[in-house]
Amino acid sequence: MGGWQDGNGTLTVPGREDPVELVVAASYAARYRGLLGRDGLTGAIMLTPCTSVHTFRMRFAIDVAYLDRELRVLDVRTMRPGRLGLPRPRSRHVLEAEAGAMAEWGIRPGVRLSIDGPRRGTP
Repeated sequence: MGGWQDGNGTLTVPGREDPVELVVAASYAARYRGLLGRDGLTGAIMLTPCTSVHTFRMRFAIDVAYLDRELRVLDVRTMRPGRLGLPRPRSRHVLEAEAGAMAEWGIRPGVRLSIDGPRRGTP
């Protein structure tokens, strides 16, 4: 099974019945664009590979979860616009959502997430 590719998928959080809509940003262009120019977000976006993010030129506060290779949550932060996040050791992916969403979904350090999303090398 290859790495991730740009597209849509779903995020499953243990203990949560409904999956969360997910956009996967795996290409340089998609990661660069991220949430810039948006006024909000339904669901979440996963930047991969990624170890840190910034919120310069963003219009709203976001929750940021740093994930390792096994999609285990290493850390969760809320970032206001105009901030620079520090790189997280062992981080491989970054999950972003509107501020407050991750607490509502039950995303916290130590939780292992499941993602059904577009992978390279799959039809």
